[in-house]
Amino acid sequence: MARVAVVYGTTEGQTAAIAERVAGVLSDAGHDPVLLHAAHLPAEFSPDGYDGWVVGASVHYGRHQRYVARFVRDHVATLDRVPSAFFSVSLTAATGTPEADATARELLDGFLTETGWTPDLTAVFPGALKYSEYGLLTRFVMRRIARKHGGGTDASRDYEYTEWDAVERFAAEFAGLLAER
Repeated sequence: MARVAVVYGTTEGQTAAIAERVAGVLSDAGHDPVLLHAAHLPAEFSPDGYDGWVVGASVHYGRHQRYVARFVRDHVATLDRVPSAFFSVSLTAATGTPEADATARELLDGFLTETGWTPDLTAVFPGALKYSEYGLLTRFVMRRIARKHGGGTDASRDYEYTEWDAVERFAAEFAGLLAER
């Protein structure tokens, strides 16, 4: 059994939901996951004592959360010593076109270059349109983007695009990496 830190950054909650699903799969595989919001780490937090790391962040306005990038930069030596994985959550990935997939992957690769981290496993997951969480300006901008790319534009409801089977496969693959080491 491995003790695994599942650290995430989230804006409207979709990345948190994905992190929770990852933790559930790891727990079902016999590991001990600890969910940690990167912006709200407990006072007693120490990067020591974890046998593996999964970090997740979402993309907003072409960037992952700065506080997640800072967390990774601050702990990159620890992250690189044990099995580690990174997942990026992006509405860009929801369109499913080769161009959009390439853009989502470029954003993920940019994060890794910026932080200097080389995780063992990476993934990009489609996020969600959370109109109920947006302010007026963000709702307007997101509807325009959704219309342009064929997403949901009815701002009276939210749209979830996350492929939960892919999330579970990612977590299971990471559980396998932990078992190998």
